[in-house]
Amino acid sequence: MKLLFANAVLIAVQALYSEAHQQSTFSDALSGSGPSSSSPRDPSGETWSEKYGGQPDLGFTGPLAFSHLPYARCLEDASPAFDIALLGMPFDTAVTYRPGARFGPTGIRIGSRRIHREWGWSLSWGLDPYKQGFEVIDCGDVPLSPFDNALALDQMQVAYSTLLQRDLARPNPEGMVGSTRRFAKDNKEHPKIITLGGDHTIVLPILRSLNKVYGPISVIHFDAHLDSWAPWSGANQTAQSRIMHGSFFYIAREEGLLSNTNVHAGIRCKMSSEADLATDDEFVGFEVVSTDDIDDVGINEVIRRMRARVGDGPVYLSLDIDVIDPGLAPATGTPEAGGWTTREVKRIIRGLAGLNFVGADVVEVAPAYDHADITSIAAADIVHDFLSLLVSAEPPKPRGERKPRGSQDEL
Repeated sequence: MKLLFANAVLIAVQALYSEAHQQSTFSDALSGSGPSSSSPRDPSGETWSEKYGGQPDLGFTGPLAFSHLPYARCLEDASPAFDIALLGMPFDTAVTYRPGARFGPTGIRIGSRRIHREWGWSLSWGLDPYKQGFEVIDCGDVPLSPFDNALALDQMQVAYSTLLQRDLARPNPEGMVGSTRRFAKDNKEHPKIITLGGDHTIVLPILRSLNKVYGPISVIHFDAHLDSWAPWSGANQTAQSRIMHGSFFYIAREEGLLSNTNVHAGIRCKMSSEADLATDDEFVGFEVVSTDDIDDVGINEVIRRMRARVGDGPVYLSLDIDVIDPGLAPATGTPEAGGWTTREVKRIIRGLAGLNFVGADVVEVAPAYDHADITSIAAADIVHDFLSLLVSAEPPKPRGERKPRGSQDEL
């Protein structure tokens, strides 16, 4: 008993000493006294700047902005000027299977950390999208309600419209590559926004916003699924329950947001019957390029069909990461076996350069289901392709047909 009492006293004394020591250390830190304030200058007599120069971000350090771009809270601060903005929409409360895409914007930014605006040139494109005269920034995420989908959809539309109405950073946008001014109702050049999703429902408020500027537009839709199904017609339906990540294109067509020249790419999902394709074609206005078509007709014919379908009007590009085979991109909500490879998707995207793109997105990245960030890395690299797409007047030529660097046309 005496031994137990002695141990208890010892523990109490140690606790009091520890608390007093912590209070003293904390007070010293606040007052600037204590050992830290009297530590000597580096023996070499040099500061970091004098000895090593700047403090650049490494691939695995620094604030979490896409590809280490300048980061701004553009919705509350209108001062940052941009031509192309990255905007996160962390929404996933309209899914039919696995949730988790609210973490997609963060996951894609993590996947982008080895890309840098000072290190963005690629063999595939033959250019660096950050060095083509366009100001590109990361505008952060829209703070969305996770409790009320109707409210969240309105928040997304208002946020997108806010950025879409900003003036360009370029002092003279006349004749700029990728100009869509001739399609705008106000005859103005508007910024381009690349959205990081988020489940695929986010495209509905985006299309509503774009419609105010351009009217009905064509959509190039990379996905394993149609996403054009008629809303579920069960008992006690509400207006909001009609809208989810498999019906938003149907709703968009009802609202007059789409042209009749849209195209799917990579479709391979199960359907109720061929009637689903009839609705998709006859009402919603989509032509289907299936996953298997790439084997039957080849990648160049796939690209040709997609370009011919959307024509020369304004085009929005939406890419669900599940278009890629889940063996290569497992982190998504509704995986479907037998998809395209990442390389095939990237090749098709390059073949679409020169169309009149008014915006783009990557959606349905759900990092909780990932392995070693491979889905996030693929999504980030596709976003980098989107940036190159928006600043290119035509698809890049095969490497053997490109002019050597520094060469000039003869007079």
